[in-house]
Amino acid sequence: MLKYGYRFQADEGDIEMRSGFLNIMMALIPALGWGLNPLLISKLGGKPINQTLGTGFGALVVGLIVQFIYRPSVDQGTFWLSALSGAFWVLGQIGQYTSYGRMGVSTTMPISTGVQLVGTSLIGVLMFGEWSGTTAKLVGFAAIIIMIIGVAMTAVTDNSDSRAGLVSGLAVLLPTTIGYWIYSALPKMVAASGVAIFFPQMLGMCLAAILYAICSHRLDAFKEKTSWLNMFAGVIFGISALAYIFSAKENGVATAYVITQLSVVIFDGWRDAVLT
Repeated sequence: MLKYGYRFQADEGDIEMRSGFLNIMMALIPALGWGLNPLLISKLGGKPINQTLGTGFGALVVGLIVQFIYRPSVDQGTFWLSALSGAFWVLGQIGQYTSYGRMGVSTTMPISTGVQLVGTSLIGVLMFGEWSGTTAKLVGFAAIIIMIIGVAMTAVTDNSDSRAGLVSGLAVLLPTTIGYWIYSALPKMVAASGVAIFFPQMLGMCLAAILYAICSHRLDAFKEKTSWLNMFAGVIFGISALAYIFSAKENGVATAYVITQLSVVIFDGWRDAVLT
C-alpha cells in the first residue's frame, strides 16, 4: 500500500512539474512572436495604416482557423467584451506603428515594452489580486521601479534632432498604450476559455483596423501591396496572442505579461542582423 501510495504521489508531482513547464513554454511563445514582429514589420514596409490593416487581416485568419477547428460556444456578453478587447489593441498598435516612424523601432520597442509592463502589472495586482502576499508585492513593485528607471534611461538623448523625434513619438506612444493595457486585462474578466474568446478578439482587431482606415480617409490602403504583405506579421501576432490568452489564464495576467516582455531581448538580439 505504501509503495503504491508513494508512486501515486510521485506521478502527481511529475504531472505538476510538467504542467508548470508547459505553462512557461506557452508564455514564451508570445515573447518570440512579439519580439520578431517589429523586425518583420520594418522589413515589409508601409505606413502605419498598411501595417495596422495587414496585421488585423492576418490575425483574423488565425482566429477563423481556430474557430473552425474548435468551434467553441460563447455567450453574447463574452463575445462583445472580447471583441472590445481586440479593438483596444488597435489603439495601442497604431501608436506603436506611428512611433516606429517618428523615433525608430529600436527606441520605440524598449519604451513601449516598459510602459506596457508597468501598466499591465499594476492592473493585475490592483484589479485581479495577483502577487498575493507582502513579499510578492515588494519584489514586484521593486521590479516595476527598476523598469521605469530603465525606460527613462532609454529615452535620454543628447542629440537635438533625436530629442525632437523622441518627444513626438512619446506624445503618441504613451497615451495609446492604454489600449494595450485594456486588451491584456479584459480576457481575465470572463469565465470563458481562451479558445472561446480568441475569435471575437481577432474579429474586433480587424474591424477596428478597418474603421481606422475609413476614419482616416485611407480606403486606398486596401489596394496597396504592403497592406497585404503585412498579413504575415498578423499571422505571427495571432499565434502569439492565442498563446498569451492561455498563458494569462494559467499563469495570471501579471506573470504572463512579464514573461512576454522578453520580446525586447529577442528583438535586441536579432535587430542588427535583420535591420542592417
